[in-house]
Amino acid sequence: MRILAIDLGDQRTGLARADRITNIASPAGLVEVPIDHDQGNRLLDALKAHITPEPMDAEIIIGMPLNMDDTIGPRAKLVKAFAQRLSDSTNRPIILVDERRTSVAADGKMSQTGLTHKQKKMRRDAIAAAAIADAYLSDPDSIIETLNPAG
Repeated sequence: MRILAIDLGDQRTGLARADRITNIASPAGLVEVPIDHDQGNRLLDALKAHITPEPMDAEIIIGMPLNMDDTIGPRAKLVKAFAQRLSDSTNRPIILVDERRTSVAADGKMSQTGLTHKQKKMRRDAIAAAAIADAYLSDPDSIIETLNPAG
């Protein structure tokens, strides 16, 4: 089973691919569409282009930015609403995964690379998406909720 991991961002959305057989997650790129452009419709369309048409081919997971005290803040509400829209528009379940500390993990992986700040910034979101996939593969408790298509 393949996995598409999404780290939803305001300006850039990171993507990663993972595989349950190998338990390997790898950054797979960025979608550089602001979340608020055209009420999120452009980002929905851009993400759908990365989702395989065969429902059994891949699980779709999205990082959920819970507060450190496990509460759901405004950002988490926005992510959940967007994830539900993606589920409805693709007719696929979306799994919300705890993404706390994934950006920190991404920064740690890049700290000794010699990349400039701008280069790191451009890679951080995809590496954070891979960290979300790693959390999903290694820790069943990282799953917060599964959103199913409406109707």
